[in-house]
Amino acid sequence: MVIIQTRSRRKASGGRYINYRKKRLFEIGREPALTKLDEKVKRKVVGVKFGGEKQKLLRTNIVNLYNPKSKTYSKAIITTVVENPANRHFVRRNIITKGCVVDTDQGKARVTSRPGQVGMVNAVLIS
Repeated sequence: MVIIQTRSRRKASGGRYINYRKKRLFEIGREPALTKLDEKVKRKVVGVKFGGEKQKLLRTNIVNLYNPKSKTYSKAIITTVVENPANRHFVRRNIITKGCVVDTDQGKARVTSRPGQVGMVNAVLIS
């Protein structure tokens, strides 16, 4: 089934809107990547409009960590997902999304990048 990002074909009352056009290429959507915590790093390259590429990160345990006190960057290893405001069940399944709090070997960090769209995990140390 096609995932499409247009308005619903149903009104709030349950009636139907009359279609004024067919589906467009720029309205298509895709399944979410749902980046999981795993030792093997796995990416998937997806072609997008106008010949561009998007790297979807499917599995990783490495994070590019920024320390605001010392203003330095370093690589850290993620041990577990602590909190995820996107979905509370993502914590149990160790799924990494933007805004989630992960526990690393250097402390807790908040993810600032979109791993399913960018292909990497960037985070800021919070404790």
